[in-house]
Amino acid sequence: MEKYYVVKYSGQFGFIKPWTAVRDSETFSQQFLTPSIVEGIEKKLFPELLSENGIKKIVGHRLSYTQISSQQEVIQTRGWNSTRQGKQILFDRPKAILLRGILLEPVLHLAFLTKADAELALSQHICLVRNEDLMLPVSLEEVSKYDFNNDTERFAGYELIFEKNEKSFIAGYHRLTNDVMHGWLKIVGTPVKQF
Repeated sequence: MEKYYVVKYSGQFGFIKPWTAVRDSETFSQQFLTPSIVEGIEKKLFPELLSENGIKKIVGHRLSYTQISSQQEVIQTRGWNSTRQGKQILFDRPKAILLRGILLEPVLHLAFLTKADAELALSQHICLVRNEDLMLPVSLEEVSKYDFNNDTERFAGYELIFEKNEKSFIAGYHRLTNDVMHGWLKIVGTPVKQF
């Protein structure tokens, strides 16, 4: 039976920007990781893979959280507006407030095929997407592939399965190659944890 070495990470909060949310006034965190996000996490953990495309070492993942909290965030537009006031030219960047839904107490399980890869991952922090969304390693567990895919208590969460089939939907565009990313959402147990 195939074994997985699963590293558990946890953090206080995290935001995963949906690929459809460009300048929406209300943006709720996406509840799954896209292929390019998982690839980015893998390249942070294993910088020797930076020159290679694709996911090489992470064979599965699972994301859960306790709730989504709405946070207000002040943003500024990218461009500047200029106005003339007498002989002076004034420059201004308009501000706006967005409502952003943040995942509270996210837990991420990353599965590896080798213990050495898992131990290296266990010695490092990761970020879901933004640098401030820090997640720290909690534990390393050796489990069967069957248990990782079917244990609804220990490994509850959302996992986007990176393949194109009749259940798949577009999950965005790859941040490096700009290729369309497809996947279907696998839900194990109850991904939104009880207090």
